[in-house]
Amino acid sequence: MAATGTPPPLGVAAAAALAVPGVAGLQPRLAHRLAAAASPAWPETAAQHAPEAGVRIDRVPDGSGWHIEVRCVLTEGHRVVDTARDVHDQVRAAVLSYLAAHDAPVAVTVTVTVTVTRIAARDHTV
Repeated sequence: MAATGTPPPLGVAAAAALAVPGVAGLQPRLAHRLAAAASPAWPETAAQHAPEAGVRIDRVPDGSGWHIEVRCVLTEGHRVVDTARDVHDQVRAAVLSYLAAHDAPVAVTVTVTVTVTRIAARDHTV
């Protein structure tokens, strides 16, 4: 598959970011939040959004690669700079692997924005 025909790896980027310790979730961009607010079913679905809503992927204008923006919400007890670096590295590696599997080796740049910190970690014990 050619690089121009490869679908943007939104799910791959979102899954990689969410797998990093200290990431509580991904923050939807303003456009997603405004669309949800305008929806007639907004109260029922406000807390439910796809993780991909916190990831934006755009082609570089010359078509030579992808630019990925990830907006993270972090849990308490993790250093922001370390977690952001881990998200950057994991997302970049996952997307490069995805693109290589689709015969679309292109450049990838990743920007990580931390929108909220000090969210209490959830207890996952049953």
